[in-house]
Amino acid sequence: MPTNGNGMRELAGKRALVTGGSRGIGAAVVRRFLDAGAEVLTTARSAADTVPEGASFVAADVRTRAGAEALAAAAREVLGGVDVLVHNAGGARPHEDALAIPEEEWQDALNLNFLASVRLDSLLVPGMRERRSGVIVHVSSAAVPTASGPFLHYTTAKAALENYSRGLSLELAPSGIRVNTVTPGRVATPGGEATREQWARLNGDADATGTTPLGRDGLPDDLAHAVLFLVSDRASWVTGSNLVVDGGEFPRG
Repeated sequence: MPTNGNGMRELAGKRALVTGGSRGIGAAVVRRFLDAGAEVLTTARSAADTVPEGASFVAADVRTRAGAEALAAAAREVLGGVDVLVHNAGGARPHEDALAIPEEEWQDALNLNFLASVRLDSLLVPGMRERRSGVIVHVSSAAVPTASGPFLHYTTAKAALENYSRGLSLELAPSGIRVNTVTPGRVATPGGEATREQWARLNGDADATGTTPLGRDGLPDDLAHAVLFLVSDRASWVTGSNLVVDGGEFPRG
């Protein structure tokens, strides 16, 4: 059970919103936050029976402005405000090459992996500014530097998210709000496994995705621990950073 130096749970009294929290990395983050004493609201596009026990849930499609507005309203109603905001919802499916990606999937990738964060931040940051405190974590992807054609819509959106997150951190720092990015590599989640299977079929290679230098795929808790650190007081002097958690898989410039 994560505690602070006084033996109290380190997120006690904090109100957290985690998008995409019904499975995988998001669900692990929700569980860690609950264990640390936070009150947690999470969301997915549809109701799910895999939401961690103890968390509140609302169905919302964060890809749309209406969905973001509904989620922000639910957060104010259920939590009374948001102290910790984690943008975890994301994903895209691979194609044969960049030119084969339909325009509607480009737009969907941008909406889900980038603009969802922009919209929800714009709705919830004013409350943080009034309180002069808050923490935001954007979840990116370690695949961004590779800019692989089959995933170019996804990595382009995540690259925009990383740039946005850095710029937002500089703007909000004087208001006492910290903004950071956590960047996962290949993690053993249902969504990640499905994407890697699609990638392998496109390449005609069952082992097309290889492995990491540390010799294993990441676990959802590997990322949850990183997110918990970034939102806790242990990271009180950390903002504008990108914490890469990828087992050493991808080079970073």
